[in-house]
Amino acid sequence: MSQKPYYITTPIYYPSDKLHIGHSYCTVATDVMARYKRLQGYDVMFLTGTDEHGQKIEQKAAAAGVTPKEYVDKVVAGIQDLWKLMNISEHRFIRTTDDYHEESVKKIFKKLYDKGEIYKGTYKGKYCTPCESFWTETQLVDGKCPDCGREVIDAEEEAYFFRLSKYGDRLLKLYEENPGFLEPKSRVNEMVNNFIKPGLEDLCVSRTSFTWGVPVDFDPKHIVYVWVDALSNYITALGYGNEKYHDFEKYWPADVHFVGKEIVRFHSIIWPAMLMALDLPLPKKVYGHGWLLLDGGKMSKSKGNVVDPAILCQRYSVDAVRYFLLREFPFGSDGNFSNEALITRINTDLANDLGNLVSRTVSMAIKYFGEKLPVEREADPMDDELIAMANALKAKVEEQMDAFQFQNAIAETMKLVSRTNKYIDETAPWVLCKDPSKTARLATVLYNMLESIRIASIFLTPVMPDACAKIQKQIGADAALCSWESGASFGQLPLDVKVEKGETLFPRIDMAKELEALGGGAQTQEKAPKTEKPAKEAKKQQEPASKETPEGVASLITIDDFAKVSFRVAQVIECTRVEKSDKLLKLQLDDGSGEPRQVVSGIAAWYTPEELVGKKVIIVANLKPAKLRGVMSQGMLLAADVGEAAKVVFVSDDVPNGAKVR
Repeated sequence: MSQKPYYITTPIYYPSDKLHIGHSYCTVATDVMARYKRLQGYDVMFLTGTDEHGQKIEQKAAAAGVTPKEYVDKVVAGIQDLWKLMNISEHRFIRTTDDYHEESVKKIFKKLYDKGEIYKGTYKGKYCTPCESFWTETQLVDGKCPDCGREVIDAEEEAYFFRLSKYGDRLLKLYEENPGFLEPKSRVNEMVNNFIKPGLEDLCVSRTSFTWGVPVDFDPKHIVYVWVDALSNYITALGYGNEKYHDFEKYWPADVHFVGKEIVRFHSIIWPAMLMALDLPLPKKVYGHGWLLLDGGKMSKSKGNVVDPAILCQRYSVDAVRYFLLREFPFGSDGNFSNEALITRINTDLANDLGNLVSRTVSMAIKYFGEKLPVEREADPMDDELIAMANALKAKVEEQMDAFQFQNAIAETMKLVSRTNKYIDETAPWVLCKDPSKTARLATVLYNMLESIRIASIFLTPVMPDACAKIQKQIGADAALCSWESGASFGQLPLDVKVEKGETLFPRIDMAKELEALGGGAQTQEKAPKTEKPAKEAKKQQEPASKETPEGVASLITIDDFAKVSFRVAQVIECTRVEKSDKLLKLQLDDGSGEPRQVVSGIAAWYTPEELVGKKVIIVANLKPAKLRGVMSQGMLLAADVGEAAKVVFVSDDVPNGAKVR
């Protein structure tokens, strides 16, 4: 029986001199999904690559005294080396400088022109060179690029335009009839309310002011605009418009495009419109994941706040870094990266829980039975909960993985790991071994421990393929016993299973020494002084007043005092609960600055995350950042005390994000 195809992609990355951990985040997530689907029996096509054309590349190459192709060849080699280091299992790596891709892009452009979807005109507007994006005046934020916050330039030149404006109604219908096309849901609200409903403008799709790109073959002084060039990779890599590959009919439409939220607009508006114009099927889903933030801001080489994934992999192992990236952060939301969080997660989950479980179990099997278990068994009702939990795990993991909730899928598996550690304490093998009449019971306990490890290792394999292979070798489980389907049934190991001692999988890390070794530079998130007073003050600032708080005015202030406080309008883009807190919500806000702002607020007793997304609020924008329950907060929401409740002050939708409140 033929395997069902599954097509998954990362965005193709701009060849910057150094990819940071944020780029790795998306690629690792895509790799984990691809490995998961392969284990399920799908015929997977996993595509990644590099977007190598544009004015910025041309300028960098000139500054380096080399040709653009020489420049990108060197940088792309480094990207491929990083993906190899991080155990990325892509099937195809596309470069937009590949001959077959350029051939296809020319044909796509010509086809759109012949259909009347592209026309010649004159472009006048704003252009962001770093992002290679055109913007209207209304889309700018404080006169700057809404994506990166940099200065834009006035641009006027002859250009070809794609009739994007005609597709507004079809795009709205797409979102209405196929609500799962774009996820998470907050991205839909942003695209519809910020771009489509205000009215789409025709898109400039060629340039004449530089030459590094795919030439328009019927008008060679023009080169194809980078986003038409780059977006087409998803079909050119399958052979659309070329003879290099012949996979288009098999794999298209894509099952999912994973992209960073900063390029959701291109993938959920421009790309579907292009495909509609080409009379081609649309991808089944676009998933816009969040950013990894450092010191509360997006990682960016220009800001000097990047984290080098190669250094982390060399120090802590590739699998430990992969695990951290997908376990620590919900995939659809932003997450704050710090070395403290990384080391804590490695020590807690991998060294203490998983690694220790494997080591203890194998060591006891060797100590008590000389590597090979006896076949006699003696069950006990206390085994039932562990076995039931292991048998139910596959369905739970699949539910979360199919929803791209990697964090939850891993958490479900680690619950089995934790339960198995608890089972060891409950059964006390070190006591059973002292009673010769308990040999069968001891063998049963150790077997149950090994089986639980086997099942956990299967469902962690997409995340940590090398470590799980080592685990399976230590517990005597060959490949046939570690298929995805075998994880659904407890009791697959032979009764006389033979174990073997292996290396320590995840050595425990000395936090203080490690942070000192990292030197407190770009690899280490700076920490606020650990004093009780600021923490208590921050809590008072962030959480609504309790019923014991005195009413009234504490003291009078001057107008100068008031002027020190910056009140701004911001829109809630995402909202989640803070772990292990009944009071706190973590909000991602668009405050008009071009960078997301994270605020933690003690309003969980009165609002659910869902009812806040899309709302406009007032924040104190210049409040000193503080950590609440280990989560950084960059401001405070305005809320009013109404009896014992706190009511957030909401603002009308027609007030722009970032507007000053006075």
